[in-house]
Amino acid sequence: MRDIPPSPWPDPTALAALQARERERFLAAHPTSRALAERCAAHYLYGVPLHWMRDWPNPVTLFVRAAHGAALTCVDGHAYVDFCLGDTGAMFGHSPAPVAQAVAAQAAQGLTCMLPAEAAARVGERLAQRFGLPYWQLAMTASDANRFVLRWARAITDRPQVLVFDGCYHGAVDDTLVDRDPATGATVRRRSVLGGVHDHHAFTRVIPFNDLDALDAALADGQVAALLAEPALTNFGLVPPAPGFWEAAQALCRRHGTLLVLDETHTLSSGVGGYARTHALSPDMWIAGKAVAGGVPCAVYGFTAEVAARMRNAKDAAPEGHSGIGTTLTANALALAALEAALEHLHTPASYAAMARAADALEAGLNARLHHRQLPWTVTRLGARMELQFMPRTPRNADDVRQHAQAALEASLHLFLLNRGVLLTPFHGMMLCSPATGDDHVARLLAAFDEWLDALGR
Repeated sequence: MRDIPPSPWPDPTALAALQARERERFLAAHPTSRALAERCAAHYLYGVPLHWMRDWPNPVTLFVRAAHGAALTCVDGHAYVDFCLGDTGAMFGHSPAPVAQAVAAQAAQGLTCMLPAEAAARVGERLAQRFGLPYWQLAMTASDANRFVLRWARAITDRPQVLVFDGCYHGAVDDTLVDRDPATGATVRRRSVLGGVHDHHAFTRVIPFNDLDALDAALADGQVAALLAEPALTNFGLVPPAPGFWEAAQALCRRHGTLLVLDETHTLSSGVGGYARTHALSPDMWIAGKAVAGGVPCAVYGFTAEVAARMRNAKDAAPEGHSGIGTTLTANALALAALEAALEHLHTPASYAAMARAADALEAGLNARLHHRQLPWTVTRLGARMELQFMPRTPRNADDVRQHAQAALEASLHLFLLNRGVLLTPFHGMMLCSPATGDDHVARLLAAFDEWLDALGR
């Protein structure tokens, strides 16, 4: 008789019972974090300095004492292998030595002056060399960079509309915090956004990822200033581009006079220079934040010579006054020092080779376990980033992710692994490898994953 594979879905009651046991285990092992959470509740909204810090399935927030390389230590003294890495901010590892040394040296020489530091010329040269675009501006965060780029794009094209993909993530940019009505395809307000008063859905179009027909139709009326896109969806599950998609999408943008803007804040791990450089794409504008300066708050946006000329024309033609672009801390001396060190020492073939080795081992280990246990789940990978997805194939768009959502199973995976010293990104099953991620770190994750599958009876 042929063996019948077990169901990939655990009994909901049993899953809830397992999660309850893991919550108790966490509370028992983290009395100091629990005490700090109680103290912070008196002064912080939801008990944390940023409410996103509660987006984890553990019953109280995990408070960190130190983080180095691919590991962190909590205030209760437990060590964790970190595959979250600050949701990409620490992609090159926590506190990489060249950046830490540069920050310490610059801190003694001044933090911010609203004037360019001596390093500015060197940084500009390194940005052009590493990422392939000739002109650059800095911002404090990728959210700021995206805001500034959209303002520039509308100014130089004299077009009102922006186009994004359903399921995209571009930080706290209001223009992108809209949704697509699956029934009509219309852009609608995102109900979760607080305090919204402007009609951003009237000036932003949303289409499914990987849909070239929808892209062509959205651009056809000549009203779209820019397509702002991640090379792959990374915050709605990991959804890679279909073969040939970006080459065709780039051609459509050019045909319709729409700027192609690639936000690589989450896809820098695709290869040296990011996804665009690795895959020979030619965006009009390009954005990176989080990891670009080794985790120090900093973002950059680059653009072609043609776009730079149009930007100068738009700025010179505008009346004197605040352009709405830039902040006083933008391009501060501390950020420039960190960025220079990161460009010289971190954005290198050696760093990416180390990341790829760890990712190869992790991907192979996860796939071997899924095959051995006959689980119809998928590991989707993009460079050093990958995701365990509870579906039989790699998703093509955000609707695929919605249809296969397994929130309870994801929460169980996160808390179970956390209780065994492995930290994942707090949403989906996302894992990122840094140059400091070693064989022992991968082995620890895989051992905890085996234990979780055993606990599920899979």
